[in-house]
Amino acid sequence: MKKRNIFLYCLLLPITMLGQTPPRWINDVWRASSYPDNVYYAAFLSEDATSRETSAEAMARMETAVKRKVSESIRVRVKSQQTVREEDYGTIETSRSYNREEVQTSADAEIVGLKAESYYDEKTKQIYAFAYANKYEVAGYYKANIAMLVQQAGSLLRTAEQLEVAGEKAKARKQCEEVAPLLNKVRAAQDLLTAIDAAGSEGVQQAQMETLHNESTQMLARLAQGVYVVVESSENLFGSNVDVVAGKVKAALALKGCSFTDDETQADFRLRLEVSTRLANDNGTIVFCYADAAIELYDIRKQKAVYTDNLSQKGGSTSQDKAGRKAMTDIAPKISEKISPWVE
Repeated sequence: MKKRNIFLYCLLLPITMLGQTPPRWINDVWRASSYPDNVYYAAFLSEDATSRETSAEAMARMETAVKRKVSESIRVRVKSQQTVREEDYGTIETSRSYNREEVQTSADAEIVGLKAESYYDEKTKQIYAFAYANKYEVAGYYKANIAMLVQQAGSLLRTAEQLEVAGEKAKARKQCEEVAPLLNKVRAAQDLLTAIDAAGSEGVQQAQMETLHNESTQMLARLAQGVYVVVESSENLFGSNVDVVAGKVKAALALKGCSFTDDETQADFRLRLEVSTRLANDNGTIVFCYADAAIELYDIRKQKAVYTDNLSQKGGSTSQDKAGRKAMTDIAPKISEKISPWVE
């Protein structure tokens, strides 16, 4: 008895699938009432099936096509907004540092929350596809995305400001340069959001975004005026590695407006210092020593050494170590004076 029931079930299964009730969204009136234009973006497609593909392949293709149709309807609104802004503001790239490529990429991307369904009618050999997206759900995503991007841009700018105050201008510039791409993404998301919800979404985070744009532009202009130097030093105080000369030279050059970085790709100059000490004389009361420095200032942009020299400075104190350190301390301002004209 059980085997006969299983046989009948398997026999009737294809008949049941063939007789499957078409989805309600095939009906134009039902779609219009269930997915009104003021709440949803929606699109519907239908076409005859072909023998070149299976029903599964055809339905997958139609779902992709109907999703693209919804995305295109939003893309048209984004492009029309770009035209209006060009008329209102002149050249977008100049007046607002607008990155049209970012907008186009976002417009081409699949809309978040976009759903699609398909149906294959075995009797008529017709394929149907329906795609829809709730405007409020999609708008909520882009609002959250904009808020997150603006927060990230603000955090980068605050860090850049702290680095600038600390004299780490190369690092500050790198942080600041990362702000612009984020703001371009904000503008792209804003265009999509406005296209989706023009009445309630225009200008989301707009004032804050423009403030960040202005601040980052001004900071980059300030940072571009400074000279960036990579300092490489080797200082030997009677066998001990120290950092006396380089520290004092950097402090003196900072007063001239120089900034320092460890990344040579960000630098304008590379300063190499090799400093060593030697005993001059010891009379039993006062010890005199020399600090000898080999200097090379290399212009990274021009790819040539613009200044090379060898300097010596005598220093005295009550011990050899103190005398050597005194000589190192006193030679630092001489080095700064020699290279200052090249980096100012």
